[in-house]
Amino acid sequence: MSGSNMEGITLRVAEANSTDPGMSRVRLDEDSRFQLNVEIGDVVEIEKSKRTVGRVFRARPEDENKMIVRIDSVMRNNCGASIGDKVKVKKVKTDIATRVVLAPIIRKEQRLKFGEGIDDFVQRALIRRPMIEQDNISVPGLTLAGHSGLLFKVVKTVPPKVPIEIGETTKIEIREEPASEVLEDVSRISYEDIGGLSDQLGKVREIIELPLKHPELFERLGIRPPKGVLLFGPPGTGKTLIARAVANESGANFFSINGPEIMSKYYGQSEQKLREIFTNAEEKEPSIIFIDEIDSIAPKREEVQGEVERRVVAQLLTLMDGLKERGHVIVIGATNRIDAVDPALRRPGRFDREINIGVPDKKGRKEILTIHSRAMPLNMDEDSKSKFLDEIADMTYGFVGADLAALARESAMNALRRYLPDIDLDKPIPTDILERMAVVEDDFREALKLIEPSSLREVMAEIPDIHWDDIGGMEDVKRELRESVELPLLKPEVFKKLGIRAPKGFLLYGPPGVGKTLLAKAVANESNANFISVKGPEVLSKWVGESEKAVREIFKKAKQVAPSIVFLDEIDSIAPRRGGGGDSGVTERIVNQLLTSMDGVEVLQGVVVIGATNRPDILDSALIRAGRFDKMIYIPPPDKEARLKILLVHTRNMPLDKDINLQKIAEATDGYVGADLENLCREAGMMAYRNDPEASLVSNSDFTKAMKVIKPSVDQEVINFYENLAKNIGKSVKERRKQVEESGLYN
Repeated sequence: MSGSNMEGITLRVAEANSTDPGMSRVRLDEDSRFQLNVEIGDVVEIEKSKRTVGRVFRARPEDENKMIVRIDSVMRNNCGASIGDKVKVKKVKTDIATRVVLAPIIRKEQRLKFGEGIDDFVQRALIRRPMIEQDNISVPGLTLAGHSGLLFKVVKTVPPKVPIEIGETTKIEIREEPASEVLEDVSRISYEDIGGLSDQLGKVREIIELPLKHPELFERLGIRPPKGVLLFGPPGTGKTLIARAVANESGANFFSINGPEIMSKYYGQSEQKLREIFTNAEEKEPSIIFIDEIDSIAPKREEVQGEVERRVVAQLLTLMDGLKERGHVIVIGATNRIDAVDPALRRPGRFDREINIGVPDKKGRKEILTIHSRAMPLNMDEDSKSKFLDEIADMTYGFVGADLAALARESAMNALRRYLPDIDLDKPIPTDILERMAVVEDDFREALKLIEPSSLREVMAEIPDIHWDDIGGMEDVKRELRESVELPLLKPEVFKKLGIRAPKGFLLYGPPGVGKTLLAKAVANESNANFISVKGPEVLSKWVGESEKAVREIFKKAKQVAPSIVFLDEIDSIAPRRGGGGDSGVTERIVNQLLTSMDGVEVLQGVVVIGATNRPDILDSALIRAGRFDKMIYIPPPDKEARLKILLVHTRNMPLDKDINLQKIAEATDGYVGADLENLCREAGMMAYRNDPEASLVSNSDFTKAMKVIKPSVDQEVINFYENLAKNIGKSVKERRKQVEESGLYN
């Protein structure tokens, strides 16, 4: 550290906390506050090439003694510093301003129309806000005026050119024409606008910022700086956002290449456009060239038909790693189809590092939601807001950043619909309505019904609203599924603490109609996991390799949006025992793919596989082992008690006559499975209607007549078949061998 209290101390700039942007907050640790002789709430001045002021707030515990000051991108811009720069921080006294003139930072041709009372609204929103002439500031609560994140330039203050703060008596004047200094580009994306990607952002910054800002470090070590970084991951995770933020924060010139734009029908023109962009970037170094959707201009050359694409790939290779030294130019590529990019690009010297920008976890989702809701008038204190966002983050499995942004936007639209009847859209919106506007919890809950994870749109199954209470009987099976499926998804820490692996798969087997599919639906609903339903025959394709590809894609999606449940209905249709022949080997290849997807070299984290079949005897034996289907759960036909519970479930909305005895019906329906009993209840209702179209009650005689029409689908022979199967599946190899020996077949 340098200097005394009066002169200030030198600290390194770090990015702001996610709740701070736009609030002029300066986060200082205890040691820095002691040296500066400041308390929480005092005002400090931060100086690099320019000066700005902010109010002191407490730093995070992990920031203690790190000699850093956390300020947002607006304040960094105000003092001319970027992340990692050293700035001088000193204590200052502020005067209460008598008059402050603000002008919006918008493009020169734009004009804003503010409603009456805007001056008072801004004055109340900025009360106690420290500022200095020429600062840029944001006004909290003004985002619903049609410009999200609108900034204002402090054009004039009275007294001038000294740190001031807004008081009760300060007169605010808002100009409608833009501040004259503003140039074209006013959309500044900062690191504080990116949530849930701190590790990936750190890697990108290390590759990009260091070579651009401190090339001497690489010269000293005798190595060449990295030339490029390839960002890949599902759509909407923030690849383009990271590139824009890095370009903004590093102060480099930004050149964007959108694949299809450079393609031309004239010979050599596509390559020429590429060369021009690289030449331009070299002339204006330091520069960042960002190639979005790089797979569209650099596909695998052996797989494309057109000559143009091959030439463009070759040109890109020579530009990135040709004989000519490129200087301080870094290339960022982004794609959601990493396997489609030409392998020659994916090597050190071209793209030095590939960084996976994946689907955010619960902590990441909360960070993203915090960013998108920080300017929202949520009418709740910080603790309540944090708990509420925790709850929403819990419910949004598989949502990427773009989905969460859409969720926040839809919630705000729900709020807006409530106020629209009070607004005359032909006039400027009155500030009293702006102040009253608030987004409530129910707005988010309603929005959740409309927004679904974008990466699951092709495979997501609509989960029916089925709960455990809707399934009669099967208490043991329900308990086992609850422990084995819900617990790993909702409380993974239990398994971690006990040092055991959560089960990967469950095979539900039993006669048709006993409720196997129903159980899978209830599990998906109760565990809040993403539910991917795979109907066996849909996977089969006449083209070689397509069926296996479909299975691979399903498991790839399931991993991306974990925790998730993959439900394979009628699994015997796609995974019969191998070696039978007779179908061109397609099912054998699907079985092999299923085996490797469920328990191959790659780890299946946060994905539970549930299979359902009524023919477990024809399944491939490699599937029904621990590590793939860990548990084989036999769903027997319902006994008398279970039948009564099923009848109670299906008759709870029926107007039953008081003489009906469901106990007796349960006793009389031996051999009926769940599907039969549901059918019986439906038929009894129809019988009541046939007897009397005006009937308001279903009587005992209706059920008796229905039983003559609806017959049981399971007899003793079927029950014996499944019970024998259940006994054999559960037996060890030794027991089975003994059984074969006793039958005389072994010899």
